[in-house]
Amino acid sequence: MSMLTPPGMGGQYKITGDKYPRMRRNRGRRRIALAVVASVAALGLIGWGTLQLIDVFTGGGDEASAAGPAADCTASPSPSPSASPVKALPKPGQITVNVFNATPRGGLAKDTADELKKRGFKIGDVGNATKTYDKKVKGAGMVLGAKAASDAALPVLATQLTGAELKTDTRAKPAEVDLILGTAFKSLTKKEDADKALTTLAKPAPTPSATSKKTC
Repeated sequence: MSMLTPPGMGGQYKITGDKYPRMRRNRGRRRIALAVVASVAALGLIGWGTLQLIDVFTGGGDEASAAGPAADCTASPSPSPSASPVKALPKPGQITVNVFNATPRGGLAKDTADELKKRGFKIGDVGNATKTYDKKVKGAGMVLGAKAASDAALPVLATQLTGAELKTDTRAKPAEVDLILGTAFKSLTKKEDADKALTTLAKPAPTPSATSKKTC
């Protein structure tokens, strides 16, 4: 029995010779494991490179989609109401109205002048229109005054007759205005509606001003 044979062992476990046999690992399994790891790493690199190319050509569409529509929102001005200044208009008591009848119907000038007086206007001349306008005003009427009254006395008096034409002449008195009744005249505007129109004229509706809001 060799000195290398452990005590109590013999037969098929008998070791002969004077050296232990070399115990070598199985190199085949090691190579297979390395090959698997290398393959997985290569596939991962290929997949990552493909995703990078997709992002390059699509402009990062996935990230933009994930961010939602708010990502593309930008601030832009939008209108919001702002207070308009109150106009310094003359009051009816500061305006003298001459009432002229340019129709074939009698009595219209006097009746209209009486109603305007009740509404606070001063009354000047009352009678028939001159040849320049007699039977030549086709609408409800005409409000005639100085150029300086175009944004003052004229529009104030025009609130009393819906559809009245505004016209200026060379007179020097801006507080004196002519109301010429035309062939389509029936009556003055109802006082309630005229008062509303006068209020709107003195204080126009708010105009839009720019504020910032997001648009997508």
